[in-house]
Amino acid sequence: MIRWGILGCGSIARKFAADLALVKNAKFVAIGSRSKENAQLFAKDFPVPHIHDSYEALVANPEVDVIYVASPHSHHHEHTLLCLEHGKAVLCEKAFAVNHRQAKEMISAAKEKHLFLMEAMWTKFLPHYEKMISFTNSGNLGEINSVLINFGFRPRTPVPARLFDPELAGGTILDIGVYNVFIAMSILGRPDEIDAHMKPAGTGVDEQCSVLFRYKNGAMAQLFSSFIAHLPTEADINGSNGRLRLTSRFYAPESTLEFYPDRMDSKQLVPFDKPLEGWGYYYEAKHVSDCLQKGLKESPVMTHENTLVMMQVLDEIRQKAGIRYEADL
Repeated sequence: MIRWGILGCGSIARKFAADLALVKNAKFVAIGSRSKENAQLFAKDFPVPHIHDSYEALVANPEVDVIYVASPHSHHHEHTLLCLEHGKAVLCEKAFAVNHRQAKEMISAAKEKHLFLMEAMWTKFLPHYEKMISFTNSGNLGEINSVLINFGFRPRTPVPARLFDPELAGGTILDIGVYNVFIAMSILGRPDEIDAHMKPAGTGVDEQCSVLFRYKNGAMAQLFSSFIAHLPTEADINGSNGRLRLTSRFYAPESTLEFYPDRMDSKQLVPFDKPLEGWGYYYEAKHVSDCLQKGLKESPVMTHENTLVMMQVLDEIRQKAGIRYEADL
């Protein structure tokens, strides 16, 4: 049985805790927060034997094997290193870090201490994503020439602090734009050229960001993220033989796949047999638990190299768009 601790008490942490209950070889044993009240409220909804009012106490708990880091991405570097220093394996939420330098330090620390570390890119483990990859690899779309992705919403009040606070590495690109980049790179690979532009919010972070990927074979990806407009949040993968659409919330388990054959108006639903479990965090939690039972120090699915390349691309996007954080200095 793999014993899990959770660092942070936000909404994602709650969904992850609920899904841990579905994983047969995993047990939720400890919650850690900087607030005793928040930790107790979390434990009220998700009963757990160990309730910690500091992250230091959580990582020092000998009953914990692995920690899910669910703090804002501005603190992932600090909190992941804290976990690793105390001998804990880590599943760290995305964006994995603020920049490539931080990501490299986190991965180097894990390797030095021979500990498991993985970025929590939950989409990569979801049934519809796996089907998307097999469908595109099968050649059904022919030669893929473009990818179009939109992800945007207008935050409800009270607006979460992380979205616009530069000290929390706020803005669209690291909060939701990371999904756009992930899907585009899953289909077309690392771009050969990148262009990006952003519209700043009053705090200076990007409230809208437009990204263009170019490839030597002529393929392109257009990615748009926004905190000031409700967008379809869909992804279109276009090829010489037709178009594959990931429907609303393309990054989440409720998304479906629609195939539009070339020169045909009718759509065909692309079925996938793998059932949905919980909120969708079940799959990555099970994968990490399985990896730990096998003694692995790195996921064969979401590798360290996957994360490092993603962070390099995100760094270049921010550089082209003029998005800077204190961590970049």
